[in-house]
Amino acid sequence: MHIMEGFLPVKHAIGWSVASAPFVAYGLRSVNKRIKEKPEQRMLLGVATAFTFVLSALKMPSVTGSCSHPTGTGLGAILFGPAAMAPIGAVVLLFQALLLAHGGLTTLGANIFSMAIVGPFASYGIYKLGRSVKLPFGVCVFLAAAIGDLLTYVTTSVQLALAFPDPAGGIFASFMKFAAVFAVTQVPLAISEGLLTVVVFNALARFNPQELRDMNVITKEVQA
Repeated sequence: MHIMEGFLPVKHAIGWSVASAPFVAYGLRSVNKRIKEKPEQRMLLGVATAFTFVLSALKMPSVTGSCSHPTGTGLGAILFGPAAMAPIGAVVLLFQALLLAHGGLTTLGANIFSMAIVGPFASYGIYKLGRSVKLPFGVCVFLAAAIGDLLTYVTTSVQLALAFPDPAGGIFASFMKFAAVFAVTQVPLAISEGLLTVVVFNALARFNPQELRDMNVITKEVQA
């Protein structure tokens, strides 16, 4: 998913950075406010950040100029809401670009938009929808993490298609080509991420259930 340094045209790189900036600014304000009100949640915030960093650093080559890997953003989106994941994802992506040469500085805005904005909002919405129709907790978490992961890659495919339209078929044909190549590696990765996120949530629900209830993440009937 991380588009590599210098791969996007300058106009596209700037455009995605401008599109991502308001989400990062609002999310940072949201996180600061939440931590001031409930400082005991710092540890869970650290867990969500570490989970995102570790999973999204596990890369394998995929589409030219990009790669496939889990995103890890579903966990934090469910715990803290999707807005919080924009600054968290921005920090994760920045450190990966600087320390691991994973992604890049010029493509940071595009990578933030796909992994730290679209993915978390999708995960949060799917989780809330699943809970509203009374799906089991584990199913909601699995679907949220897996589909949020897949929609991150759909967004990256759109970004690449807009930057490099197919000479014959245009943007749509280019999107289908990018998405098809991504799917080979990303579908099994998304399933794996969904299962792993369920395991992590079960552990959190078992060892720290009251804090999750205070955050309205789980209810009393949820059993790890």
